[in-house]
Amino acid sequence: MLFYKENFSRRLFIICNYIFLALAAAVCIFPILHVAAISLSSSAAVTAGAVVAWPVGLQLNTYKFVINNPDFYTAFGISVERALLGIIISTLLTILSAYPLSLRKNKFRARKFYVWFYLVAMLFNGGLIPTYLMVHYTGLIDSIWALVIPGAIPIFNVILLHNFFKELPDEISESAVVEGAGHWTVLTRILVPLSKPVMATLILFVAVGHWNSWFDGLIYMNHSNKYPLQSYLRTIVVEINLNVMQNISEIENISQKNATCAQIITAMLPIIIVYPFLQKYFTKGIILGSVKG
Repeated sequence: MLFYKENFSRRLFIICNYIFLALAAAVCIFPILHVAAISLSSSAAVTAGAVVAWPVGLQLNTYKFVINNPDFYTAFGISVERALLGIIISTLLTILSAYPLSLRKNKFRARKFYVWFYLVAMLFNGGLIPTYLMVHYTGLIDSIWALVIPGAIPIFNVILLHNFFKELPDEISESAVVEGAGHWTVLTRILVPLSKPVMATLILFVAVGHWNSWFDGLIYMNHSNKYPLQSYLRTIVVEINLNVMQNISEIENISQKNATCAQIITAMLPIIIVYPFLQKYFTKGIILGSVKG
């Protein structure tokens, strides 16, 4: 009887868990479906509020407008450039920061100081005005580097990679040292190849962070033609863009809301396409990087 009760409670828990996760997934997916439906619906249906999660009066003119919009492509290219530079620089600096912190105290005497330094830097920051002044006086304003350099070392990523390096058996690196390998050889030929799941996770974090960031583009760029994609979309969604309205009025059956939703969906596609390829590393990387502190 006890065995039956345990089975029943376990089954009940699984059913409730699946229901909860399904509802959570629906809450996350519905806004995307709604925006996609608006982008594919007729202007009249959108204006009447008849679009919920399925297109009404299906048409593709909005995506034709997006394809022919040079401002969208300019912003898209800036975001791609930013994401690539951010991934390369952040990954390199994260590796170089995490490796010394993973060494034992007798090999790196200042380890404790730097651990506290990173911890304080993760919890506190100077604020918007000091950060802007720093970017301004270093001459980065209105350049792509203003979007990449200030957040080049994500400290949370450093902690994940540092924990993963510490989790690896010391015998692996010690045997390489006995054979004459230095720190650089141990790092590049042993530790980095063994950390592919964690590295894939960190790359995903950095890529999504740079791709979705919009506020720094608004404050560091003086000209709208240098905005990254999300900053450009923000100006389209929040502000009235007269040029866009004029271009839309020339196309039949398209409204400002249609065009905005189509651009939002198009901006989401790169992350949606890339994410499934990194999914198999994502959970494993998070677990491996957070076992030991």
